[in-house]
Amino acid sequence: MSNTFGTNFRLTTFGESHGKAIGGIIDGCPSNFSLDFDKIQAELDRRKPGKSKLTSNRKEPDAVEFLSGIFEGKTLGTPIGFLIRNKDQKSKDYGNLKDIYRPSHADYTYMAKYGIRDYRGGGRASARETVSRVVGGAIARQFLSAQNIEIFAYVSQVGDIKLEQNYNERFESDNILNCPDKEISEKMLSKIEQVKKAGDSIGGTINCVIKNIPAGLGEPVFNKFHAELSKAILGINACKGFEIGSGFQAASMLSSQHNDIFYFENNKIRTKTNNSGGVQGGITNGEDVYFKAVFKPVPTIMQEQETITTLNKSIAYKAKGRHDPCVLPRALPIVEAMAAMVSLDFLLLK
Repeated sequence: MSNTFGTNFRLTTFGESHGKAIGGIIDGCPSNFSLDFDKIQAELDRRKPGKSKLTSNRKEPDAVEFLSGIFEGKTLGTPIGFLIRNKDQKSKDYGNLKDIYRPSHADYTYMAKYGIRDYRGGGRASARETVSRVVGGAIARQFLSAQNIEIFAYVSQVGDIKLEQNYNERFESDNILNCPDKEISEKMLSKIEQVKKAGDSIGGTINCVIKNIPAGLGEPVFNKFHAELSKAILGINACKGFEIGSGFQAASMLSSQHNDIFYFENNKIRTKTNNSGGVQGGITNGEDVYFKAVFKPVPTIMQEQETITTLNKSIAYKAKGRHDPCVLPRALPIVEAMAAMVSLDFLLLK
């Protein structure tokens, strides 16, 4: 199993959903940089469960403990080890899953690959693992911020309710979807509540913008900026689609409509449109990078479904435990974290 992400700024994660702790090691982090630990914890607080009636009511403080690589608040350049201890596991809720393959989960595929699995909350396949990615991303974005590079994500679609425009400037939002349109966000939240009451779940789309990223990041051919970015985003639990710039709309456009025309302004090369999403030839062109990530409905629902046991016997299965009716609210900081680590990785390479 590959547990390490990145080339220069590398994050290795470990731990299972119902183990003693989730954690990671960050290697390649630049030295002598003062970290803001409150900002790191704030990112973890955005992702943690139990914050609202629209997320799992598992109560985890998600307090990060740094074990190495930091001295007197500054990075040493040596590996940064950290832990987030699991406090509110209820493994008994999953005892009935020992011999069941849940629909659309990794139960069967993990067994097919390894011949063994941790059935408690999905084990290593659980989105609980992403808490380590948020730590890595929170540290990465502090380095990026020092270079005036800013990253923000927002929910652009829940089910069939969606925004009609993209937002490329940061905005103030007071809802857990970080949706810039108050009326649309209320409809989205209402939809999620409706789905939850029905014992079901729902998917949607997250938009993300990387602002002020310099031109020249990315490697030709196999390590293109958008290729590594898509790998990072598609590696997030429940993510099923990625598009950058005009994305799939490009299939219905003419080149005369799609081409980004260059012009020179204030000693900087700019483009009149940004259909390429800030990346051309796999290398950033100095415009904002913007992309979309599509997330499927959470597969664990409170409705009876047909499945099979490990002995290939057909049974009716109904989930127990604590689960999100929509992954989007808690996926926002994970999307931002992965985008931050990719951006810093390429920045260090350059």
